[in-house]
Amino acid sequence: MESVDCVVIGAGVVGLAVARALAQRGREVVILEAEATFGTITSARNSEVIHAGIYYPAGSLKARLCVAGKAMLYDYCASHHVAHQRCGKLIVATSAEQVATLEGIRAKAAANGVDDMRMLSREEAMALEPNLRCEAALLSPSTGIIDSHGLMLALLGDAEQAGAMLAVQSPVLSGRVEQDGIVLEVGGDTATTLHARTVVNAAGLTAPELARRIVGMPAALIPPQYYAKGCYFTLAGRAPFSRLIYPVPEAAGLGVHLTLDLGGQARFGPNVRWIDEIEYGVDPADADSFYDEVRRYWPALSDGALQPGYAGIRPKISGPDEPAADFRIDGPAVHGVPGLVHLFGIESPGLTASLAIGEEVARVCQGIGGLLYC
Repeated sequence: MESVDCVVIGAGVVGLAVARALAQRGREVVILEAEATFGTITSARNSEVIHAGIYYPAGSLKARLCVAGKAMLYDYCASHHVAHQRCGKLIVATSAEQVATLEGIRAKAAANGVDDMRMLSREEAMALEPNLRCEAALLSPSTGIIDSHGLMLALLGDAEQAGAMLAVQSPVLSGRVEQDGIVLEVGGDTATTLHARTVVNAAGLTAPELARRIVGMPAALIPPQYYAKGCYFTLAGRAPFSRLIYPVPEAAGLGVHLTLDLGGQARFGPNVRWIDEIEYGVDPADADSFYDEVRRYWPALSDGALQPGYAGIRPKISGPDEPAADFRIDGPAVHGVPGLVHLFGIESPGLTASLAIGEEVARVCQGIGGLLYC
């Protein structure tokens, strides 16, 4: 049996940020990734948006870590030459009834410390984006876009420079809690048994499932696991907007919105479909509902302009008829198992919050704030 100080399970953007934060504090870190390389699941299947921290309940982990993470991420991109753009976004009311909702969104954002939001009249919004149709809009100037793969490369580089090691094609099959740490059974071509002082479960979609495979972890404290699939469609032709365009939020997501990549390509999505098993197919027929949604704020969208893009899945821990759950960073103070930290329900804004999540996990592992040591 090999021994290691820290194991981070999962090499998505959050797992890499956690590994970086721990390694830079002098911890010996091994990152175990089940896939052939890093960042191929949730981290590769999202909008690549740097969120401002607008929608989340005041005082929640999502609100706090998104706002902190946004500032950290912009600084990190500048210092590490990660491609990004602070393009801004408009949240649009497409009916008179929705205008009051925009005011509520601005108030919620202000409670989270996002103080740069600005209400725009129809004329002001259309002066910024002439192709837009709306009754009013809310401008978020600190929203941006990022090259998520470039970010993960930079995070991995920092972690490895601090001594961390990435092991790919190394799925964690099971674990057990022992008196002096946690033992992990690791599969793959070079199956092995690892004894770790600290284990961070950053497995994303399968984090609850993995937690259930660790003998000694209290089962009653493991949340349920849900999958909310969202499909994206790309726009054939030139993007009609220079900013991101979001409708008023809907249940389980932020509606079919328009985002841009760093090359200027426009894409629409995601929709929301609750599924029982992980699969990433995009049904071309879904475009029919996209046209209806998008034409509420961009009536000029022509038939046949949307092409199937890709799909992502949100790692939900609350079901379709429940309020959206907050992030959960469950350390020993929550479940009583020394050395174990679970990251549950790290969906959007997980990419934006990734650096702040890394710092939060590192603090949990140092016992700051009266928490048990990891």
